[in-house]
This record gives sequence, structure tokens and C-alpha cells, in this order.
Amino acid sequence: MTRPRILLIGSAGQLGFELARVLPACGEVVALDHAALDLADADAVVAAVRGARPGLIVNAAAYTAVDRAESEPGQADAINARAPGILAEEAKRAGAILIHYSTDYVFDGEATAAYDEQAVPHPINTYGRSKLGGERAIAAAGGASLVLRTSWVYGLRGQNFLTTMRRLAAERDELRVVADQIGTPNWTRSLADATAVLVGRGTSELAERAGLYHLSATGSTSWFDFARAIFAGADRPRVVPITSAEYPTAARRPRRSVLAIGKFAETFGFALPPWDEMLRACLA
Repeated sequence: MTRPRILLIGSAGQLGFELARVLPACGEVVALDHAALDLADADAVVAAVRGARPGLIVNAAAYTAVDRAESEPGQADAINARAPGILAEEAKRAGAILIHYSTDYVFDGEATAAYDEQAVPHPINTYGRSKLGGERAIAAAGGASLVLRTSWVYGLRGQNFLTTMRRLAAERDELRVVADQIGTPNWTRSLADATAVLVGRGTSELAERAGLYHLSATGSTSWFDFARAIFAGADRPRVVPITSAEYPTAARRPRRSVLAIGKFAETFGFALPPWDEMLRACLA
């Protein structure tokens, strides 16, 4: 099986960093961070793909500032909606595969059961709408792409729930954390490792199995219980549950955005571990 030339976009981000660690075992990696490629620059995106001549594109870059997106919808759309469509069109032109990550925030969170890939998206914030726009632009391009929705992404780098909780714990004795939003935390390293498994299957298999998948740990929790798990066994801080109404934000969040993972597991023959097991591995 020929090792593909892999264009990794967003290589300095929290997920991209982990992908840059594992993808070289799968092929020759051309890694571009934000300084090397601004996804808001459409011409630069085209030039980057044509210059790299990849057999596989992994897009780990995104506009992820959920609240700021409410005041910067144009920037969010440029990066999350328009750029993925361009990548998909260029991948099709080059005969390459595109792997792109999306989000549980394409859903409104009103369902009582986990969302599968057939569920109708209904985003309730600008970030979610921009990510759904990216999914639709990729589908419209008509090439061989894998869109992997995931949720509540965290890691030891960058700005995410885990690093925020740790920073605040160093400053405060008590943390007030929302307890009425339910989802599934996912460690960047686990997502990267799963992506490497997919890439290792070869571009032919990925082309045959192109489509939309939910890639997530099993189980679900609240932000409050996630925080309690982060500090399990520690004397401080004290973690106190609050409601979403007590912590107003610029962007609305889904109340329950758990993703059903059956399609991914059935198609590719493996699944991610439970979220709490994943967290323990991250903190070990």
C-alpha cells in the first residue's frame, strides 16, 4: 500500500498538534499552521493544496471561539464554511481524500436521545451555523471526503475546558460550573490516534467509505461532572453546580448534544473508549 502525501492544515492547534505527532507514521506530512496558511484567504488555500500535491488532506483548523463568533460571523464563515468547501473542491480536483472535523453544535440540543448522522441539524449559534455550512460545502463539492463530527474537545494544550479549569483552580478556591448542559468530552490525542488508524487503512478504503460520521467517546456527562472528574481526589477547588441561566454567554449552547457513534464503529470496526477512561489517560 502506497504511503500518501498528507497535507495537514492547522498543525499548531490543539488537535493539529496531536495529528502532527502521529500522522508521519502514515505518510509524508506537509504541516501548515495558521502562520503558513490563513484559511480566511481563499486564494492561499487553493495555492497551498496545489503546491503540496497531496493524496490526503486533513483539516484540523477551525474558528472555535463560540462566543466571539456572534460578533464575527464573517470570519467564522470564511474559516468554517467557505474554506472547507474550497478544500473539498481542490481535493476532488487532485484526486485526494479530505478528512474534516465538525461539531455537535450543528444540533440544537433539544432531543432526548443521542443524535445520529441522519438527525436533521438545527444550530442555535453562529459557530454551529458556520460549521454546518462547511459540512454542506464539502458535500456539494462531490468528492471523496470524511466529515467527522465530534464534541467537547479538550487537551493539555491551547484553550479548552480542561486547561481553563486548571488555570482557574490555581486562582480560586471555588469554581461554579454549568450542570444542565450534557455532552461527551473528547481528548485531542484520542481523536488524532483514531484519525491515524483511518489514514492507515489507505486512501482507497477511505474513498469507498467516504461520508459523514460521528467520532466520539462513549457515555455522556455535564460540564459540572466533567470538572469534578478533572479534580477527582484533590482537596481544592470546590466545584459548585449552576444553571446555564446563572452563566449567561453571548452564544446559546445546546442543552444535550450527545452523538450516536454506531455508524462509525460498524463501518470502521473500532470505537473510542468511554469519556472518563479517556480523561484518566490524559491526566495520567
